[in-house]
Amino acid sequence: MAGVRTQDNGGGDPRRAIELLWGVSAPPRRGPKPKLTTADVVQAAVALADADDIEAVTIRGVADHVGVSPMSLYTYVPGRAELLDLMVDHVHGELPAPEPGLGWRAALTAIAEQLWALFHRHPWLLQVPTGRTALGPHSFAKYEHELRAVEGIGLDDVEMDAVVTLVAGLVRTTARSSLDHARLVRASGLTDAQWWERAAPVLAGIPAADAAHYPLASRVGTAAGQAHNAAENPAHTFRFGLARVLDGIEVLVSERQQ
Repeated sequence: MAGVRTQDNGGGDPRRAIELLWGVSAPPRRGPKPKLTTADVVQAAVALADADDIEAVTIRGVADHVGVSPMSLYTYVPGRAELLDLMVDHVHGELPAPEPGLGWRAALTAIAEQLWALFHRHPWLLQVPTGRTALGPHSFAKYEHELRAVEGIGLDDVEMDAVVTLVAGLVRTTARSSLDHARLVRASGLTDAQWWERAAPVLAGIPAADAAHYPLASRVGTAAGQAHNAAENPAHTFRFGLARVLDGIEVLVSERQQ
């Protein structure tokens, strides 16, 4: 994932984007049958983003990928912003509904785990801003499933929305940290343990960096490093944070039920 630059979805024509998202048919055109469908273009764009990052998803890049001219691609999508909306909604279709009968806490946990996995399958999602959600069927279904997890537990509608937004925000933030960490390891060619093996002797030779000057940092940092290996740290942070957020929600639910 190339940095955290956000992309320009939400900046296109909302009417046309919604028509494409919901498959509202345009008037039939005269001439030969189109070579592709809009779904073909979206799937190609997702594959391109998965392989080469979101920056590769340009009208020209996608056109080259599917073997048509850039001008031909505009007959399927009006622009890049609308294409990003279609891509986001498309991958949201990979998110299943929680199993029936789960309690709200287990259901939110399942939703968060699925979203965590989705961000790792499609890291480019973290570069797409969330201010204007793609208003497509899969994105609506995602929100519906999230809300159903907290329906009937004593929260009002605004609190229900705030709860699912809080959980999704936690997943997004920790997934970004996880993927940034993985990118750092790849770029340096060093695991955390290897990096520390190189850094520790240098710090040991600097009196001002002695553990006596930073007793808490030294003690806690050492314990944390020993408790979790480098591959597990981001996942541990995600699951620890999720549990604490759910604890807070549980307090709110208990207050509402009193």
